Amino acid sequence: MKLHCAILDDYQQVALMAADWSQLMDKVEVKVIDRHIAEQDELVAQIVDCEIVVIMRERTPFRADLLARLPRLKLLITTGMRNASVDMAAAAAQGVTVCGTGGAGNATAELTWALLLGLARNIVPEHNAIRSGGWQSTIGTDLYGKTLGVLGLGKLGSKIAKFGQAFGMDVLAWSQNLTKERADEVGVRLAVSKEELLANSDFVSIHLVLSDRTRGLIRAEELKQMRPSAYLINTSRAPIVDQAALAEALRSGWIAGAAVDVFEVEPLPQDDIYRSLPNLLTTPHIGYVSQANYEAFYRDVVEDIEAYLSGSPVRTLV
Repeated sequence: MKLHCAILDDYQQVALMAADWSQLMDKVEVKVIDRHIAEQDELVAQIVDCEIVVIMRERTPFRADLLARLPRLKLLITTGMRNASVDMAAAAAQGVTVCGTGGAGNATAELTWALLLGLARNIVPEHNAIRSGGWQSTIGTDLYGKTLGVLGLGKLGSKIAKFGQAFGMDVLAWSQNLTKERADEVGVRLAVSKEELLANSDFVSIHLVLSDRTRGLIRAEELKQMRPSAYLINTSRAPIVDQAALAEALRSGWIAGAAVDVFEVEPLPQDDIYRSLPNLLTTPHIGYVSQANYEAFYRDVVEDIEAYLSGSPVRTLV
């Protein structure tokens, strides 16, 4: 008898095309759900018969209450090697193996830079002006000679720092554990404090993991420390920035603008103020949504399932 596998939140309907699933088809029956199901009763009805569930990043949280309603679940696979929306302790207690995947590694950094350039050169307003019959309505902000502040100098933050240097920007970096040695290794200046970075940067880009220490790291107080001409870019996690404070900063002109790819509620509600702020550039959490990344995700999903069925799970998360 075949096992049942559900692939959740495949918005673009590419999961089965991004990898070779043929080697599993005699053992596993795969069901693809191409929309987000927020209501738990409906979700349970869709996947209660599944031994295997594949989730895309943190689109659908798997907390203890949901896991308890899925007694047949044996293998939960998340794309990426970290997923804060999965209750790992509850999964372990229920005997559910949780596995992750690798990724291509460049997609989020590239989107971050696209957003920064979009803000600097007013790409969306100028595009919309042309579509409505207008012509040249804004003045762009130069990057050469400006200061880029990078919050977090890990893999992503380091790539953004290098992008900034390639554009002739002076790069400052800060995080709670960042050392001068690491800053020197990347070739950037170490800010003494978060406040120094915010006060002296023309663009601030966030590249931190969400944790108790980083949740609410950027609040009204911090936004007021930024220059009125400065821009904030967040492609990490929404709760790192106080969402109401950012909306007020944009309405009141504390900063010139912002770009975000992440939101506290996703998909973003239709009446959310983030859909209408004129100086906010938004994308629907597509930092990781690229062809190379999806191919890496789903290739590893297939490998994870094969390894689990053979009795030797790989890329297990604890």
